[in-house]
Amino acid sequence: MINEFLQYLQYEKNYSSHTVLSYHTDLIQFCNYLQCDEEQFNPETITPEIISSWMLNLMADSSSARTVTRKISSLKSFWKFLLQNNFTKKNPVKNTILPKTKKPIPAFYKHNEIAGILNNQNIPENFEPVRNLLMIEMFYTTGIRLSELISLTDHEIDFNEHTIKVTGKRNKQRIIPVSNNFTDNVKHYIDIRNKTIELKTDPQLFVRTNGKKMYPRLVYAIIHKSMSTVSSMKKQSPHVLRHSFATHLLNGGADINVVKDLLGHSSLAATQVYTHTGFGELNNIYKHAHPRANQKKEEL
Repeated sequence: MINEFLQYLQYEKNYSSHTVLSYHTDLIQFCNYLQCDEEQFNPETITPEIISSWMLNLMADSSSARTVTRKISSLKSFWKFLLQNNFTKKNPVKNTILPKTKKPIPAFYKHNEIAGILNNQNIPENFEPVRNLLMIEMFYTTGIRLSELISLTDHEIDFNEHTIKVTGKRNKQRIIPVSNNFTDNVKHYIDIRNKTIELKTDPQLFVRTNGKKMYPRLVYAIIHKSMSTVSSMKKQSPHVLRHSFATHLLNGGADINVVKDLLGHSSLAATQVYTHTGFGELNNIYKHAHPRANQKKEEL
């Protein structure tokens, strides 16, 4: 049964060999726990109690909640296959309660790190340096996603109203206000671009030196290289700039519902992850600024 499942993943679902190997490893580990050979595996003998017992065993061996969740997910996929192919009629994994996983707090740049890039007076007035700098400013000023930046066109910049129309996930559009100074920087870039580059994609805002549309890996590489000069964080990416946009807004007192709309989130839950970062910053400010914040208990 396990072998048939793995073949199904590889040849019908077209999963990569790495993914298939991960499923195989999880199922072999489950069989080892049951003390049975994979060829002798019998789904009819498995109960919800056995599944729960395996989860507890994994956690006792210091497996993280994320790892345990992934392994149970492998079992769920396996049982879905067994049910569809009439290998069994019961599903002991169906109502398994998974351990809670902690969501990592989003990484973000400090304001002075971003200022170190955007306030650099030594940027050459050539197409690529000006374009790269504007992309960084665009990510940080608007909080847009990588795919949204690549899709931006000239006519989506309203230079009179100082707004940008962004088309996000599921073609949902939103309007993001920007400063007069930022739109001036966009005008400056467009002027250099139009004098330097023969456009192949009209009217794409950000293009390569050959006039064609930007692509994700190139934008990522540009942001990674630029931000690595001012930050020592392991992760340097457009998404960290998006995180920075949201975090700095919340730290500055912005309403979370406004930040949600600016980010293009469909629910408030997706935006709330930034409040943890914001609270940490507020806590640091409190500890450094309040005269009684660090006073020892016996002194009170």
